[in-house]
Amino acid sequence: MQYPNQFAAASGTLVAEQNKVLRNTYMMLAMTMIPTVIGAFIGLSVNFSFMMLHPIMGSLLMFGAMMGLLYAVTALRNSVWGILALLCFTLVAGVFLGPILQIALHLRNGAQLIGMAAGGTGLIFFSLATIATVTKKDFSFMGKFLFIGLILLVVASLANIFFAIPALSLTISAIAILIFSAYILFDISQIIHGGETNYVMATMTLYLDIYNIFVNLLSLLMAFSGERD
Repeated sequence: MQYPNQFAAASGTLVAEQNKVLRNTYMMLAMTMIPTVIGAFIGLSVNFSFMMLHPIMGSLLMFGAMMGLLYAVTALRNSVWGILALLCFTLVAGVFLGPILQIALHLRNGAQLIGMAAGGTGLIFFSLATIATVTKKDFSFMGKFLFIGLILLVVASLANIFFAIPALSLTISAIAILIFSAYILFDISQIIHGGETNYVMATMTLYLDIYNIFVNLLSLLMAFSGERD
């Protein structure tokens, strides 16, 4: 007769642990915005002419730096150094916002577009996070489709570095927003249902979702609403 009580206790403990991971993830995600903003201000003062003149090499260097830091976060995820590595990663990610922010601020309404992109990204995140948290629906079934979509998106982005087709860039940005928005549902669902139990890794995945939505949303806003002199 004690088995139902033991099962209920175990279930309650599991739910409490999952809620703790989700709570810590949201707190850590809020903290990552601080080094990101600091990095963005640093990026605004950095001369990225090399990346402008050599977009392929610049993109590869940026990709290599980000992957190296992602590896460091993953390797250190179970220690306090993982938190430090994550904050360093978000600082560098903020610096790498420099080129797109510099281009945006050369537009007459650039500051407004940046604000709209930030607000739109926040609205997307909070809306989808609320849906995933309140409904507690398991979105794990989306994993394979999202991964395939992400691979195709990366391939298309790399191809467009060589071809530089404006229409393709806009299409890639629109698809990227859809994919990373869906990833928000998937990643939060993973936390809620115990698929991700490390809040450092959970924070990193959600941060990348938000980061990519912001960059691509800003790109679309500049293309369609940018006011040039």
